[in-house]
Amino acid sequence: MSFSRARPLSAAVLVTALAAVGLVPTATPAAAATVPVGSGSYTDTRPAGTSGPTTGTGTPVTPKVTPAARAKPLPTNDWWSSLAFQRYADNPWSTPMYGHPLTYQAVAGGLEVGYPTAPTVSGDGRQYEYAHKRDLTLGLTGLNSADTKADAWSDWTVTPYWSDGARTLRATIGHGLPFVYAKGTGGDARITTAAAPAVFSDQGNVLGITVAGHHYALFAPTGADWTVSGSTVTAGLGAKDYFSVAVLPSTDALATYRKYAYSFVTGSKVTWSTTGGTVRATYSLTTAPQEGTETGTLQALYRHQWLYTTDALTPYTYVSPRGTMKVREAASFTTSQQGSGVLPTLPASSAVDRARLRGYLNEVANAADPFSGARDTYWTGKALGKLAQLVPMADQIGETATRDKLLGLLKGRLQEWFTAGGASEFSYDRTWKTLIGYPASYGSDTELNDHHFHYSYYVYAAAIVAQYDQAWAADPAWGGMVKTLIRDAANPSRIDADFPFLRGFDIYAGHSWASGHQGFAAGNNQESSSESTNLSAALVLWGSATGNNELRDLGSYLLTTESEAIAQYWFDADQQVFPASFGHDTVGMVWGSGGAYSTWWTANPEEIHGINVLPVTGGSLHLARRKDAINRNLAELQRENGGPAVEWRDILWEFEALSTPATAKAKWDAGNAGYGPEAGESRAHTYHWITTLAAVGAPDATVTGSIPTSAVFSKGGVRTYAAHNFESVARTVTFSDGATLTVPARSTASR
Repeated sequence: MSFSRARPLSAAVLVTALAAVGLVPTATPAAAATVPVGSGSYTDTRPAGTSGPTTGTGTPVTPKVTPAARAKPLPTNDWWSSLAFQRYADNPWSTPMYGHPLTYQAVAGGLEVGYPTAPTVSGDGRQYEYAHKRDLTLGLTGLNSADTKADAWSDWTVTPYWSDGARTLRATIGHGLPFVYAKGTGGDARITTAAAPAVFSDQGNVLGITVAGHHYALFAPTGADWTVSGSTVTAGLGAKDYFSVAVLPSTDALATYRKYAYSFVTGSKVTWSTTGGTVRATYSLTTAPQEGTETGTLQALYRHQWLYTTDALTPYTYVSPRGTMKVREAASFTTSQQGSGVLPTLPASSAVDRARLRGYLNEVANAADPFSGARDTYWTGKALGKLAQLVPMADQIGETATRDKLLGLLKGRLQEWFTAGGASEFSYDRTWKTLIGYPASYGSDTELNDHHFHYSYYVYAAAIVAQYDQAWAADPAWGGMVKTLIRDAANPSRIDADFPFLRGFDIYAGHSWASGHQGFAAGNNQESSSESTNLSAALVLWGSATGNNELRDLGSYLLTTESEAIAQYWFDADQQVFPASFGHDTVGMVWGSGGAYSTWWTANPEEIHGINVLPVTGGSLHLARRKDAINRNLAELQRENGGPAVEWRDILWEFEALSTPATAKAKWDAGNAGYGPEAGESRAHTYHWITTLAAVGAPDATVTGSIPTSAVFSKGGVRTYAAHNFESVARTVTFSDGATLTVPARSTASR
C-alpha cells in the first residue's frame, strides 16, 4: 500500500517490486487523514491523545540519522537501533551494540570496541552476559562529536557517523565482521586503548597490539606509520581517509587479516529460496578496495549458520554469547536446511471424541464475549489467535455452523481494526515509517516494540479466514490491509519507501528483536521467540491461501532460520552455547550480551518456560525437531517450579506433546477438569492437540514434504503424512522418504 506523502511515490521501480510480492499500492492520495486500502483504511495521523515514539521521559523523538539516510526507512528493532533511536536524553551516541564477535558503543570521541570472552553470571544465577567492555576507542585526533547518527545500513551492517564541525568519522560495523572499517577527515587516525598496549608486531602502517589479553591489528594507508604513546596510538592519513582495525583470533593470523584489511565491506545482503522442502540462504558481503585490488573478506559465522553450510571454513574461531563463531575466508556463504512445515490444524484422528470437542468449541463460540474484553493490539491479537485455531477444527468434524460463526467473529474484529475512525485503528507514522495500532500496548507506540508479536496474530487469523473465504482476502476487499501489516512487521521489499526491509528480523543473528530502541546496556532483547515464529507461520499460511508464493517462501525462510536459532540460543539444544556456570537449560529472554532465565513481568518458572512456546499452532511443529531439548526444558521447569505446572499447564502439556504425547495425554486426562486455559488458549484446542498427537505420534522432523504446508508424525515406527492443499486442483505431495500423498483441492489430507 502507498502512504500519503508530501512527495508522492511514483517510481515505476517501486511499483514493480511491490507487485512482485503482491503488495501493489491501492491508493496514492497526495494528502489524506484517512487512506483507503481496498475495503479498509488507516489514518496517517495519530488518534487524539495518543503517542508515537518518545524518549524515556515522554518527549517525542525523531530518527537520529544523517540527511543522506533520511529517505530510507529505518529498520527499528535491530541490534544497533540505539544509534538512531535516542531513548535517553543524556546519551546522544548509543548504548552498547553487540555485533559479535565485537561489541561497540558510540561515544563523543568515536567508537568503543570490545571483544568479551569471559562470561559473567548474575548473583541470582538467572542471567549470563558477555558484556561490552572497552578494549579500545577508534577515532580521530581531537574528535568531540555532540552525537552519533546512522549514516547507512544494509542487511546486517551499519555505518555510524560523527562530526564536530572540523572532523568527520564513519565506521562500518556488522554481525560477523572482525574488522571495523573507518573513514575520517580533519584529523589523524587515533586509537586509545583501555590500558597501555603490548606491541607484538610493528610493520609501520600495520601494527599488532594486545589489550586485555585480546589481539588487535591496526591498518593505516600504505606509507603511514603508527606511533604508540602510552595508551594512545596515532597514524597520519596524509591524503587518504581510511584505516581499519581487526580483532585477531591469534597473533599468527595477522598476515591473513592484513590481506583483507583494505577490502572495505560496503554492504550485506541475504537471498533465499524454498524448493521441495529445502530452504537455502546465501549471505553475501559487498566490498570496495581502498588500496590494491583485493575484494575478498573474512566473516565469522554463528553456530546456527556453520552447522548448515558445506562451504569451507578456516581454523580461526571467536568466542560469542551464541557459542563458537567460525571464520570463512570469502565474501559469501550458503546454508541449506530442511524446511519447517506448517499446518492449519493437526490431521483428523478417530481418537478425538467429536461430541466432546463440539462441547468445548461451543464454550468459546457461544461465550458472551469471545474476545474477553480485549481492546489493545496485543490482547486483541491473542483473542484472534484463539478463535482462529478453532475454525479448521470445527470444519474437520463437520461443525460448519460453528465454523462459520467463528469466521464471522474473526472477520468482524479484523474489519474493525482495519477501518480507520473507530475505537480501534491503525495509524501510519510518517517520521518513523511504521504502522502503529491504537490502542497500543507494551510500548508498541512509544518504543516501537513488539510489532511482529502483535501483528502475527492478525495475519494468522486473516490467513485462516482466507482459507475459507478468498473473496474476503482479496486486495480490493481486506487483503490489502493484511499486507500493510505484513509490510510493517516483515516487509519483503528493500526499495519500499514506506517501510523498512524485515523490520524486526535480524537476518544474520537468525532471529527477531523486540525492542524498537535497543536502549539497554545488554543490547537488544527478545523474550517470546514463539510469537515471532507465529508471524513466520502466518506468512506461510497467508501466502499459500492467497497464491502469493513470495510471501509464503519468506515465511518458510524466516521460520526455518529462527527455528534453529531458538533451538541453539533459547534452548541450548546441543548444550554448546550457554556457559557452564549459568546452570540453566533454557532462557526466557535472549539479549545481545547473552541470555536470562526470566521474563519482563514475572520470575514464575511456568511463564519463563511457556513464553517461548505460546501460541501453540500448526506453526509450532518445528519445536519437535529437538525432543531432547524439550525434555530437558520440562525437567528444569519441574525442578524450578517445585512440581508440575499449575498456571500455564495447558501450554506446557501441549509443548510436552511435541516430544512425548502419551505423557502429555496422561496429564491432560488427570488434570483437564480443574484448570483455566491460558488467555490465548481454549479447552477445545488443547484437547484436540494433545489427543491427536497421542494418536498419530509426535512430529517427525527427519522427513519433510515438498510443500511448506505439510508435516509428518510418527508413533511406534508408523508414520502419518499430512498436508493442506490451498490450490483449486488436487495435487500430490512427495515426502523426503519417498512417500506420496494425494490431497484434494482446498483440503487437508492425511494417511
